[in-house]
Amino acid sequence: MTKTEMTRYQRIKKRIFDIIQIGNRGDIPSRAFDIFIVTVIIVNIITLFLDSFDEMAEYHGFFRICEGITVLVFAVEYGLRIWTSEFLYPKKTKAGAVLRFLRSFDGVVDLLTILPFFFLDGFIVFRMLRVVRIFHLFRVNARYDSFHIITSVLVEKKNQILSSVFIIIVLMFASSLGIYNVEHEAQPEVFRNAFSGIWWSVSTLLTVGYGDIYPITVVGRLMAICIAFLGVGVVAVPTGIISAGFVEQYTKKQNSDKKLTDISKLGEVLVDRESPFLGKMVSEAETEMGTRIYMIIRGDLSIMPYDNVMLKYGDIIVIRADNIEKET
Repeated sequence: MTKTEMTRYQRIKKRIFDIIQIGNRGDIPSRAFDIFIVTVIIVNIITLFLDSFDEMAEYHGFFRICEGITVLVFAVEYGLRIWTSEFLYPKKTKAGAVLRFLRSFDGVVDLLTILPFFFLDGFIVFRMLRVVRIFHLFRVNARYDSFHIITSVLVEKKNQILSSVFIIIVLMFASSLGIYNVEHEAQPEVFRNAFSGIWWSVSTLLTVGYGDIYPITVVGRLMAICIAFLGVGVVAVPTGIISAGFVEQYTKKQNSDKKLTDISKLGEVLVDRESPFLGKMVSEAETEMGTRIYMIIRGDLSIMPYDNVMLKYGDIIVIRADNIEKET
């Protein structure tokens, strides 16, 4: 292969990589490919659901054909992603990029999406792999705002979430041991050991309360009441952490839209005791002064100008220079 042919080959390969990359909204062929893959995934999952109905047994052959076509599309896409993996991991060698993709979340999900078609009538472990196809939808959503915000919140708040999960586990084992000691004599067949109380403690702590296992003694019922109240607070802790994380992420995203369109016109203003900015929220100051605040310098800190940040004495704010004389 000549150098010219090699260059042309690489250009074609790079163009295919750009098209099959998910979330490239500015590229019409890439956007069309995303829509096509989403459609194929949905058809595959719907076929999987419909095939489970006994009433649809006469259409089993049609479902099998649809499934075969969609799996063929998945296989072609999987092959293209392996072929172009060097552009996804440019710092690695070609073989290293392929191995890195095969071990990645996308690579594993892609492979598990294809394998069940060939092992549907085999061991139960292969039939269970059919469920993994649903996770293929995560790949489509992975580079869009909704999934990105969720993953960002979980990563950013992981320590707090892990702490709350640890508290839940401790309470779960403590309540399991407690209910066993209280109810074992009254219900030896139901609460045979401490581990048998875990199902009851989980359903009670998480405020589900299925009612298949329940205490019958007075002490046991009092304990159940206390644990149920604790469960309300326990569930609220991680929920509050994640909710606060969502608010922070959306606030950051909204403020990230503030672009420095003309950096030559930026200037600094000191917030002193006579400044009209003193004591005002960023959103309030921007509205009243008719300007845009790009940065707040507070001592050694550089603070992003979120709408709910209050401007304090001694702050230095970076705003448009053509408004400085009027505002100061």
